[in-house]
Amino acid sequence: MNAPLQHTARFGLRSFRAKFVLVVGSAVLFDLLVSGGLALWNVQRLSRDATAEVGQGLERANQDYIRSYAEGTAARVNLLLDQVHSDVGTLAGVLQAQIDHPARETQIGEAMARGAPEAVTVAYDAKGRWAQNRPGPLSVVSVWGYLLDSNHVPRPDVQREIENSAVLDLIVPSLLANGRSKLQMYYIGPRERPIFRTAPYTDQAQTFDRLYPGHNEADFWTFFFPGLYESWQQWAQDPGSRPVSDSITQTAPYTDAITGKLIVSFFQPLRSSDGKRVAGAAGADITLDQLAEIVENVKVADHGFGFLTMSDGNVVAINPVGEKVIGLQTSSAGNSEGVTGLDRSLRRSVQPQIAQLPLDQDGLLQHIMLDENGEKVPYLVVVKHLQPTNLWLSGPVRRETMSLGIVVPEREIYASLFAAQAKISEATNRILIYQILALLVSLLFVIAAVFAISKRITGGISALAGAAKRIQAQDYSVRVAIPTRDEVGEAGAAFNRMAEQISFHTENLEQLVEDRTQEIEEANLQISALNTQLRSENVRLGAELAVARRIQMMVLPKAHELEEIRDMEIAAYMRPADEVGGDYYDVLSDGGRLKIGIGDVTGHGLESGVLMLMVQSVARALQEAGDMDPSQFLNRVNRAIYKNVVRTSTNKHLSLAFLDYEGGRLTLSGQHEELIVVRNFGEVERIDTLDLGLPIGLEPDISPFVATREISFGHGDMIILHTDGVTEAENRDGELFGIERLCESARQLYGRSAEDVKLGIIKDLMVHIGTQKIHDDITLVVMRHR
Repeated sequence: MNAPLQHTARFGLRSFRAKFVLVVGSAVLFDLLVSGGLALWNVQRLSRDATAEVGQGLERANQDYIRSYAEGTAARVNLLLDQVHSDVGTLAGVLQAQIDHPARETQIGEAMARGAPEAVTVAYDAKGRWAQNRPGPLSVVSVWGYLLDSNHVPRPDVQREIENSAVLDLIVPSLLANGRSKLQMYYIGPRERPIFRTAPYTDQAQTFDRLYPGHNEADFWTFFFPGLYESWQQWAQDPGSRPVSDSITQTAPYTDAITGKLIVSFFQPLRSSDGKRVAGAAGADITLDQLAEIVENVKVADHGFGFLTMSDGNVVAINPVGEKVIGLQTSSAGNSEGVTGLDRSLRRSVQPQIAQLPLDQDGLLQHIMLDENGEKVPYLVVVKHLQPTNLWLSGPVRRETMSLGIVVPEREIYASLFAAQAKISEATNRILIYQILALLVSLLFVIAAVFAISKRITGGISALAGAAKRIQAQDYSVRVAIPTRDEVGEAGAAFNRMAEQISFHTENLEQLVEDRTQEIEEANLQISALNTQLRSENVRLGAELAVARRIQMMVLPKAHELEEIRDMEIAAYMRPADEVGGDYYDVLSDGGRLKIGIGDVTGHGLESGVLMLMVQSVARALQEAGDMDPSQFLNRVNRAIYKNVVRTSTNKHLSLAFLDYEGGRLTLSGQHEELIVVRNFGEVERIDTLDLGLPIGLEPDISPFVATREISFGHGDMIILHTDGVTEAENRDGELFGIERLCESARQLYGRSAEDVKLGIIKDLMVHIGTQKIHDDITLVVMRHR
């Protein structure tokens, strides 16, 4: 044997060392560049993620702040309205108590007439043709011309109304001095005598003559508040007709005839003692300034502002700066009844996104762009609904939900976000510079290391290359000596062992080929014998399955048996998923009694089919023995099947339900799929059987769980029985046929014969399945009362 081969590695352009340096150096360089690039990319991604996360957090916080601010401001507006409602309700309560107690009302009216005659004595004004008390008392009472008699004095019933309403002088001073500031509080009589008593005292009738010519000749309620009195009268007849359950009715902002200010009026209707008619109203006015003060003092960031709007978009409160920012156009709006309001609608804003702002979504926060000096500036807008009220606006009272809006520039609310993003960007750039420097240093170190170790690694490989050439020249005595203990050294040792094996196999090749050939021939003979045995077994199993399927189909009810049933039509369909199915249905007849069963054995195939035959046999035997009681019948079937399941050591069981029909009564027992009943006009009823039994074959005694349920089954009614192979059939998208689709198919086919309904449902089912494989047995039974 030759001495171990030694080889010295040389460094040339075509040498392995040069290639090693080139390949390894390039690979390491590529790895560093990729890893460094990934690191840089990850830093940038981390920066983006951090910026996004911080941005989302700050954005949520700022948005939550704006929403909270809007909710707090809305609560203040609601509180103001609640306080006014409370004061009006207090006044209305006193006046209503007088109406409900006529004797006390008369006594108080007479006492007020004696104690303060100036409050109930009115003087006729020939020019205006109305009567009014003179200045001095706490309240002014105006009596319109058509409430005076021919002597220009109030009719007796009107005079009583004047005297009884003087109680206002006792109550209103305290209400005006406390709670929310109110411009005035008043009482207006019913339609047949609508005197107008207002506190504090003003030149009431004189002002009305000046602003509303002709009002003294017309019905007060119809002239000033058309539709309002009629709505209240409807509430008296039907309290549930109120748009909002509260009785307080609020007007839209309008110009007050007496003070000339924009006001909002609040009324509470009074009812007659019998509760069937409107007996006037108590009311109060507040200036729009009180609502506007809350809204106009909204201050979010540096330039954020608020506005208060009706549901139709009419803005009733906003500061001048905000009005300009959102592009509102103001104009006066009046109507023929003499009430003049302020028209300042969002829908006519010169800013398109303000004109399209949705007001029907409570808490809506929206990003919008507003035009400022030719530049698009982003803003945030949040809209918060106030509590709903009954609103009158020239017609029937309707439900109104005013909205509070908060508008703030995004550059101000997100100032902290922009600052945080700038800091994150600065830190990211610094990290990127440090990462690039570290990458360059790593490259220099790797290049030096590759050159240093290339000589040690490639020396052994060169020796292996020389030895391989000698093996190629059929010199099997060659061996290599590689002193290193790394993988190259292990390769040298493996090479030496391989050379020894090549030498051995070369010398003994013919004997090895002969032995291997004999082993292959023996293996082929064994495979041929096994194939023959397998074919025989397949033929036998196929024959057994065919017999089992034939037996299974033989025991199903025959068509002539079903046709002999007098009271109902029955049509059935069963299709196993395999050669032998696990579904069960049967129709057992005993004179005028019928027992219709349906069940589903777990799984399908031979074992399931055998268990189905067991159930059919036991049910038939019990029926022949006259054992037809629903509960006892099902329990005895279970005992027999349970014992067979234990004996055969199978883990099968089945759901099973029976319908017993006798003398027009239909009784359901047992647990199975839902039973579907279709009645007159296609009405569908689904009956759950979960509480009527327990799966058969699980427990030796299920009598505690068996229950029955009577089912109405009249002329023309139709019942659908099915197994889960119908409802769980899938189309190519994996969508189930489902109980709803089955019910709809049955409803559409209602009125046809049982056979037509069966065929129609099966057609719909097969169209749904299409070319998909049927994975479970399908059984359908249709029963129709003749």
